[in-house]
Amino acid sequence: MTARIGIIGAGLIGRAWAIVFARSGMSVCLYDVDANALGQVRDGIRQSLQDLLQAGLIEDIEAPLSLIQTENNLAHAMRGVEYVQECGPEDIDAKRRIYSELESVVAIDTVLASSTSGIAASRFTNHLKHPERCLVAHPVNPPYLIPLVEVAPSPDTSEAAVNRTMQLMEQAQQTPILVRKEVQGFILNRLQGALLNEALRLFRDGYVSAEDLDKTVKHGLGLRWSFMGPFETIDLNAPNGVVDYGQRYGPLYRDVDRQRSDDDPWDTATLAALGQERRSQLPSEGLAERQAWRDRRLMALMAHQRHIDT
Repeated sequence: MTARIGIIGAGLIGRAWAIVFARSGMSVCLYDVDANALGQVRDGIRQSLQDLLQAGLIEDIEAPLSLIQTENNLAHAMRGVEYVQECGPEDIDAKRRIYSELESVVAIDTVLASSTSGIAASRFTNHLKHPERCLVAHPVNPPYLIPLVEVAPSPDTSEAAVNRTMQLMEQAQQTPILVRKEVQGFILNRLQGALLNEALRLFRDGYVSAEDLDKTVKHGLGLRWSFMGPFETIDLNAPNGVVDYGQRYGPLYRDVDRQRSDDDPWDTATLAALGQERRSQLPSEGLAERQAWRDRRLMALMAHQRHIDT
């Protein structure tokens, strides 16, 4: 694959996307209006590539690094690109400005995709002359370690743009899913949000400590979910499959769902109490080290999954 990719934004997500595309042999131009950010970006990318090399997930650092260019002139950066991955602020007005600027400098058939975590594409592309080539391609951070990409078109997005994006993600060794209709938060964050909302309520209402809640997912749900999803999980958890499971346990889950309140579990007091417990387990000065540990564990899991899939 020799596609030329444009990336808007040299922050963590933009740098991670650059690695995703370059390690698959695609040429990347990383744009940011901030020259200082661009000046630091190659060192950060090199370190991430070094980590991937040590984990056995890539064979070379210099090859992908040589495919990544940086540029602080938008027109120059977008010259000849076939696909743009926008990683700008999570702000509708800012994105509308970015897409207006992009439309003035890219080819008419260039696909414009956003990394937004939850804003529907129609909210920042409906003012464009060609919204049919715009959509969301939402990654999971960092995308070079977690391959899922949510491809979420707007009602205006063409089938051709969707297909090109899905194919590109597969060629970039990602795992794309199609979000069939626009919905705030897409799929992953709605699922994650449902779990987090319930977790916060159980913690707030005194049923479980923060540490034991994390143990429940880490040593319970998460073990199965690392290699199969919730529907396959319940399909395998009853002798005759998912319908049998629903007949056995559906009444329990319906009752639990009725017991849930509509109040806001993200209130200041709950977050303060949770923050106090978390900082007692992990002081603030240890966060960066623990984040690096998380990434190493993800790399080890990826290497294991590749081994068992071959």
